[in-house]
Amino acid sequence: MGKKLLLKNAHIEGIRYFETYRKHGGYEAAEKALKMKPEEILEEVKTSGLRGRGGAGFPTGMKWSFLAKPEGVPRHLVVNADESEPGTFKDRYLMEFLPHLLIEGMLISSYTLGSNTSYIYIRGEYSWIPDILEEAIDEAKAAGFLGKNILGTGFDLEIYVQRGGGAYICGEETALLESLEGRRGNPRLKPPFPAVKGLWERPTVVNNVESIAAVVPIIEIGGAEYAKIGVGRSTGTKLISACGNINKPGVYEIDMTITVEEFIYSDEYCGGIPNGKKLKACIPGGSSVPIVPANLLLKTINGEPRYMNYESLADGGFATGTMMGSGGFIVLDEDQCVVNHTMTLARFYNHESCGQCTPCREGTGWMYKILKKIEKGEGKMEDIDLLWDIQRKIEGNTICPLGDAAAWPVAAAIRHFRDEFEWHVNNPELSQTQNYGIANYADPIPVVSSN
Repeated sequence: MGKKLLLKNAHIEGIRYFETYRKHGGYEAAEKALKMKPEEILEEVKTSGLRGRGGAGFPTGMKWSFLAKPEGVPRHLVVNADESEPGTFKDRYLMEFLPHLLIEGMLISSYTLGSNTSYIYIRGEYSWIPDILEEAIDEAKAAGFLGKNILGTGFDLEIYVQRGGGAYICGEETALLESLEGRRGNPRLKPPFPAVKGLWERPTVVNNVESIAAVVPIIEIGGAEYAKIGVGRSTGTKLISACGNINKPGVYEIDMTITVEEFIYSDEYCGGIPNGKKLKACIPGGSSVPIVPANLLLKTINGEPRYMNYESLADGGFATGTMMGSGGFIVLDEDQCVVNHTMTLARFYNHESCGQCTPCREGTGWMYKILKKIEKGEGKMEDIDLLWDIQRKIEGNTICPLGDAAAWPVAAAIRHFRDEFEWHVNNPELSQTQNYGIANYADPIPVVSSN
């Protein structure tokens, strides 16, 4: 069994309630942290090598160190629980079954950052989870872990839960802050960055749910011990939301030393692909990261095993690799249609674009219309090149990363599965009754010479 830090007590009945959580070591890390100096905790987080678990993978300790500290100006911690990336649901699991782990992580993080008022901004569709979080907040407050003069330290902290309106764009930190302030969730121009002018123009740190929860085991075992788990810059454990054509969908905690092949096929994790089907492709980090065919998923272009960590998944760049992203691991078997899947994602990004930037507002809709045309058997060969040109003009030309998130799936689908797109164009009637299949995507890849 892999190392478990976040989910080690997830199986315990009643763990979502304070009494049970406390009985199994809950809030001991907070007690330890409140006896430390904030700068000592910051050093532990830096030493741990913890990277943001929301998708970007930016070092958490470094992000915290950027927080401005002007005299007399309040600072804030905002937890990004707007988990809207298709294929990703691990934050929901944490909040639903281990809410006190998040609250404890927020207490430690808020103390470190000097935030006396912190927020959880939660996805609007998670309609039942705010009640769970607010109950946990009330329990923690009643036990003296929130409110005024926590454990006699003189530190005060209030945590509030804010429900979003169901907009994917509010997963972008500045759009989230706009929404939290009561405005339309449009991304802001940066600079200034939230660390300088964030919520109500005050210094603000925005971190993902899993990132903040991970602070608890870092304080428990120490940053140096946490850094020993995993490999290279992929330290600690990572939650993976596994779904698609697998026997055992669910949330798994891995230590990032296992191979992709082991994660898909071992009984400990996904349990293989149903009905003996072949693996065709995978989107390993949520819908916005590049899709890769089976031959490039299980091995790198150099023929080495691909591992479930940031560096290995990115090996080869977007030409032959992909990204860890938010950990939304979507498996496609041989019966899946890449054109149809790409069209579905394009429809999503078009719907969720805030419309602020012309390349994204116009380009996402244009891509969706073309993909829909090809999928219906009405496409032309030049439509494929037009798609490639449109995505290229969106990427890097928008205020926030939604444009990139919309462009990358289309680019990767054409890059690796162009023959499937061409088959749809050349076989318009047949494409409506059957799928292209697996072609050579599962064939072993040739080892590239180092010369």
